[in-house]
Amino acid sequence: MADDLSSFAKDVFLVKGLKNSTLVWRLVVLTFVMVVCGVYICFICLKQISTSSKVGFLDINVIQKPCPEPNIEPWEIPYVHYPNPKTYNRVECACNPVRYFAILSMQRSGSGWFETFLNSHTNISSNGEIFSVKVRRSNMSTIAETLDTIYNLDWVSSASKNECTAAVGLKWMLNQGLMQNHEQIVEYFRVHGVSVIFLFRRNLLRRMISVLANEYDRNAKLLNGTHKSHTHSAKEAEILAKYKPTINATLLMPNLKQVNDTTTKALEYFKNTRHIILYYEDVVKNHTKLLDVQDFLKVPRMDLKSRQVKIHKGSLSSQVENWNDVSKALARTPYESFLHEDDYRK
Repeated sequence: MADDLSSFAKDVFLVKGLKNSTLVWRLVVLTFVMVVCGVYICFICLKQISTSSKVGFLDINVIQKPCPEPNIEPWEIPYVHYPNPKTYNRVECACNPVRYFAILSMQRSGSGWFETFLNSHTNISSNGEIFSVKVRRSNMSTIAETLDTIYNLDWVSSASKNECTAAVGLKWMLNQGLMQNHEQIVEYFRVHGVSVIFLFRRNLLRRMISVLANEYDRNAKLLNGTHKSHTHSAKEAEILAKYKPTINATLLMPNLKQVNDTTTKALEYFKNTRHIILYYEDVVKNHTKLLDVQDFLKVPRMDLKSRQVKIHKGSLSSQVENWNDVSKALARTPYESFLHEDDYRK
């Protein structure tokens, strides 16, 4: 009996020992699981916090302060632009609106002289006679591509400004693809909000004399073997003015009519564009016309300057070799007034 009790007591202690051992292991496993879960939860929380911070930083970089609304009339909105050049960063001028323009003119009508006035303004860039290069006007696609480059401020020329550009454009002669593609160009101007500055010459006889003299110098190169379409000194102008062209009196009337008709057609083709019409003689006599142009382009008014010197001065009779023939050819015709219009001389 005593042996049985002793054996029973041993079994009881053995069972209790096993139970205690199992409980300890369970506690160890439970503790391990809790530690692992705690570490995992902390890791997830830290990752979420890190991601949230990173996203917030990126959002700050992406969001840009919008430009303030320009103080303009509703009709002006299509003519106000914010170019984004591909060739440089315009960030400091990003909120400065830009107007697009094109000077439509004819050779020897004062467009080069007029353009030097515009480029003396710190906020105007007029890039010259871009379409004198034939490949640029070979078809409407190349014309549009060239215009896109100019108006996107990616065209590099001496007209580029250090200050923020407020008006950018070019001068475009009527015989440089403009008339042949006028419908598509008018549409381009409408879609892109391009304003037109017409610059013509009233006295077409004076223009003809200038054309003939310039063609002669292109071959003769009177200024030390160099051809110059424009001069910057009185001495150079005096040398070029010595040449007196001989005008074909027989073709004079048809030539004047052709130029007049071309001008009339241009005004008709582009009449629905936003435009201003200027005449060389008016600008010479009255420099307040330059204020009108600045107002038209919506740029600050400045005192504009030009270094160019006029070549042909004085009466027309002193500039043509066969003046008597010219006078007879134009007498009692619609162009007779050209013989006497010398009142704009300076």
